[in-house]
Amino acid sequence: MQIRDLIPWSNNKGGEIAKREEDNPVFSLQRDVNRIFEDFWRRFDQPFGALGRREVGGPRTDIAETDSTLEVSVELPGIDRQDVDVSLTDNTLTIKGEKKSEREESKKGYHLSERSYGSFYRSIPLPSVVDTDKANAEFKNGVLTVTLPKTQEALSRVKKIEVKTD
Repeated sequence: MQIRDLIPWSNNKGGEIAKREEDNPVFSLQRDVNRIFEDFWRRFDQPFGALGRREVGGPRTDIAETDSTLEVSVELPGIDRQDVDVSLTDNTLTIKGEKKSEREESKKGYHLSERSYGSFYRSIPLPSVVDTDKANAEFKNGVLTVTLPKTQEALSRVKKIEVKTD
């Protein structure tokens, strides 16, 4: 016996085993199930889980914190203000919306009818330092901006620390 006989891809026996596995319906089912789970979990490698209705990741969202507020900006081009729902529940900001577009055009020799629909849903956990009673939202030029002021208690806990040099 030679060492190359122990390596499955160096002889014909390994090829026969692989061929039998491809023909076996159990191995085929296992491969398909693995692919489904890999595709599912791959979505979570994208920003915010890629569960929205954009190519990847849903609507673009920016979250910025200042000394006195937390500001959430969501890009929603082509969506009307009345198709957007913003709510606060248990320190979670939820933004939902739906985009509907229909277009019909008739000219000499053809008739064009296009429809597109899409919805999105985004939940953003908020820190407890946010005063949800004073939150406000503004929709301007396709950008939704939700401003969440911090509580007075959170603002009073801020302590400046002097930075010294040697």
